[in-house]
Amino acid sequence: MGTVAEAGRRVALVPDVVARLVAEGWEVRVERGAGAGADADDAAYEKAGAALVDRSTALGSDVVALVRPPDPEVVAALRPGAVVVGLLGLATAPASAEALAARDVTALDLARLPRTLSRAQTMDALTSQASVAGYRAAVLAAATFARFFPMMITAAGTAKPAQVIVLGTGVAGLQAIGTARRLGAQVTGYDIRPTSADEVRSLGATFLELSAGPQVASEGGYARELTAAERDAQQAELAGHVARFDVVITTAQVPGRRPPVLVTAATVAAMRRGSVVIDLAASDLGGNVEGSRPDETVVTDGGVTLIGAGSLADDMAAAASTAYARNVAALLRTLVHDGRVVLDPDDGVHAALAVPPLTEPTAEDAR
Repeated sequence: MGTVAEAGRRVALVPDVVARLVAEGWEVRVERGAGAGADADDAAYEKAGAALVDRSTALGSDVVALVRPPDPEVVAALRPGAVVVGLLGLATAPASAEALAARDVTALDLARLPRTLSRAQTMDALTSQASVAGYRAAVLAAATFARFFPMMITAAGTAKPAQVIVLGTGVAGLQAIGTARRLGAQVTGYDIRPTSADEVRSLGATFLELSAGPQVASEGGYARELTAAERDAQQAELAGHVARFDVVITTAQVPGRRPPVLVTAATVAAMRRGSVVIDLAASDLGGNVEGSRPDETVVTDGGVTLIGAGSLADDMAAAASTAYARNVAALLRTLVHDGRVVLDPDDGVHAALAVPPLTEPTAEDAR
């Protein structure tokens, strides 16, 4: 199998995981320099047993592990009949799915992993990367906010703790809440799923309950998309609460869909000068905050800092890559039978991840 350098700093396989795969019988090819952004140098890969190769050789492997969706150049270099594994996001990239299928490449898209399967937990790359992003969001907020996060008592007087609200309390949100609490802020969490209230309170934070806002059950581990009426009611009531906070961290996403707008431009305009808003959902599909832009920092006329932070896992590439590589390895171990890579349509994980859908068992010799 192989892996290559990609946009951003993360890498799909790290030396520790490579060593385990090699011990299990895999031949691993790594593009030279692929792990540089994640503090994994070529010497570490060689020591782990990987073969350092050029890009085309790595992409010519029977199984190729990636972090991001492959660009056309990568797709063109994949070997027909190969398997590509990664957070490919093919539900929102039909052109990429078609290009892979035309190349006779089977994609195992970790973004499609069914969270309700207990055996899939070790493969849950969305969760591992969201956890890193949530932690980083709280640290970034503290570094950007020009006042103290904890209460500070000094000879010059007492500084009040920062007031932080986290909107969306999935994996990223709960990690942000826990980290902001450890940094000393007073933290509030909000989610449309009423079952998340206990999780928020268990971290020592306050749960914001809306009187008129929607409350919905999760579907497959995610909150369902709101109706237009539910969305309007949510925005209207949230606006009166959000503007009083010093820091807002938003994390709400619906897989394969445009993220819900939780913080409107009017709400941002009502916030105090110096406030910080971090939008973890910011992407080409949109974001949770009107005015945020992916991978950009914007300061409004009112002095509010908006950070479009949809790629925060790259800011902690070493930690994120280590967790991601373990997810990939857990999936790879389900593929090998009698020394061959076999995609089984009767396997719930394989069937859920595969694009195009599996119709009958396919196999390639593992190299």
